[in-house]
Amino acid sequence: MAQRRPERWATRIGVILAVAGSAVGLGNFLRFPTQVAVYGGGAFMIPYFCALLFLGLPLMWIEWTLGRYGGGLGRHSLPGIYHVVTGRRWAKYLGVLGIYIPFVIVVYYTYVESWTLGYGVYSALGKFSGFSTKEQMAHALGSYLGTAGDAVWTPTLAVLFLAITLALNFLVVRRGISGGIEKLSRFAMPLLFLMAVALVVRVLTLRDVGVATPAQGLDFLWRPDFSRLGDARVWLAAAGQIFFTLSLGLGAIITYASYLRKDDDVALAGLTSASLNEFAEVILGGSLAIPAAVVFFGTVGTMKLAETGSSVQLGFFAMPLIFQQIPLGNFFGMLWFLLLFFAGITSSVSLLQPLLAFFQDEFGWTRHRATAVLLAMTVVCLVPVVGLMKFGFLDEMDFWSNNILLPLGALVEALVFVGLIGMKRGWEELTRGAQIRLPGAVRYLMYLSAVYLTALFGVWIYQQAVPKLTLQGVAAEARPYVLTCRVMLAALLILMLVKVRVAWQRQRAGYVTPPTPESE
Repeated sequence: MAQRRPERWATRIGVILAVAGSAVGLGNFLRFPTQVAVYGGGAFMIPYFCALLFLGLPLMWIEWTLGRYGGGLGRHSLPGIYHVVTGRRWAKYLGVLGIYIPFVIVVYYTYVESWTLGYGVYSALGKFSGFSTKEQMAHALGSYLGTAGDAVWTPTLAVLFLAITLALNFLVVRRGISGGIEKLSRFAMPLLFLMAVALVVRVLTLRDVGVATPAQGLDFLWRPDFSRLGDARVWLAAAGQIFFTLSLGLGAIITYASYLRKDDDVALAGLTSASLNEFAEVILGGSLAIPAAVVFFGTVGTMKLAETGSSVQLGFFAMPLIFQQIPLGNFFGMLWFLLLFFAGITSSVSLLQPLLAFFQDEFGWTRHRATAVLLAMTVVCLVPVVGLMKFGFLDEMDFWSNNILLPLGALVEALVFVGLIGMKRGWEELTRGAQIRLPGAVRYLMYLSAVYLTALFGVWIYQQAVPKLTLQGVAAEARPYVLTCRVMLAALLILMLVKVRVAWQRQRAGYVTPPTPESE
């Protein structure tokens, strides 16, 4: 079988924007402000920046290095990359996490992403006019999703916006790395930043409305309450946010980096993409939702709002209510939800790419065939997510992927890098072609990240997995559906392990020509 021409990023700025787009997602503008509000504002920022330094940046460089290294050896998904960079046949089964985790996340992530598109259209049409309470907004979202007892809006529209969202995502990835994902990133990321800046300016210039001022919101964000730093939950939450915001541990960045050329810089490019993400999250996300909520609900009210619900409370309840109180509120509400949609789609296409790369590399499929199969898999798994939404199906998938699988995936990456590849070879790969000189201390941070992750993962298992496994706090009527979700997650993992096994058997039997090292 003839070898396919290797896909490549067309430009350096394209890969930086694509990786930044993978990281800049719904979490930057929804999850981050919610975490800040729950854990005491400025008190959260100290462990957040510690986690960025000791976990985020070292792991980010590890992922870029693993990706470029594996791509140079002809592999673009984590099972193949672990196999070729370690020289150990069993390592490919560790790599199954790099196709399993992004697929689990993208299934429910695209559903939430579709809400932002729907709400953007609803805002433009003035559908939220006259809404004045959180309860009204909660009922509206419930009717939109079909989980409320009586419908304000038909749930059929939610399915329509989900179909549009899926179509846009798969049209992008079907066109390939440079023709689809890079073009989307070059268009969507600058537009996203422009919309975010416009919204920040509008929020920070609010005057004579609400119960507080934007300056009090910024004060809440940046003034630390040092007494909260003794609470281990603050440190755990901050580490979790860093995983979530930098897209670490799930294999997407590794796959993106695998399409670099052998001597392309990863040190400066990785740092640049991480910096763009942090600017979007801390400067834009922090200066948008937190001050807006504090202006209208006060500091105490904002904390209570965050503590009584998920990030949905802030993004889909509070923000539309806030925009209804200001001139041109429908326009700014539309801008808010379109900002979320663009942030979402640049992330969701990155979650689709690892499994596409696996199908192409290990089964020899064309991109069109791989896209069609992945679309079918996504739709099948979305049926219970949409149909059993009110029974906590989506929440269950979100818990296991973000609280258990992401740190597990990151831990495996760190151990593979420092243990199986070795720091000497890993450091040579990281610094080859580097356009900045990395201090030698980064090597020790990489060792430290593995230790840090091991400790964090143990604490996460003890504090969260055990109560979750025993169904503590789950209503009796929801338990069968929660268990059904777990069965589906287990079945998906087994299916992907089998797929990895079958792929290598087919290659050994000569049915598929395995990828070869790329000499470019």
